[in-house]
Amino acid sequence: QVQLVESGGGLVQAGGSLRLSCAASGRTFSSYAMGWFRQAPGKEREFVARINWSGGSTYYADSVKGRFAISRDNAKNMVYLQMNSLKPEDTAVYYCAAQFPDLISTMDLDFGSWGQGTQVTVSS
Repeated sequence: QVQLVESGGGLVQAGGSLRLSCAASGRTFSSYAMGWFRQAPGKEREFVARINWSGGSTYYADSVKGRFAISRDNAKNMVYLQMNSLKPEDTAVYYCAAQFPDLISTMDLDFGSWGQGTQVTVSS
């Protein structure tokens, strides 16, 4: 398992940008696919983006495609989420998560390690 700590959240105006970071501990970090999820008040947690172990394959929810970019630096045990053209509906707590080995999905049940989350608030 890996331990995950998110950072980089905050308050931003609509149209602005934020970059979230997720620091991972554990020698096997580079073997995990990683994902970002978010949960808005009163709503279920939803998938945002996923990146495979090498960083060569990414996948996004339709709601963020073209605005968000997930990346990773295995040498630094880091995962990032660059968020551009933010909208008020992007307001949520954002979580990074490590996927169980050998799974390829966007379901949160397929992710075994989670961070504590970082709040992103987009004002209109």
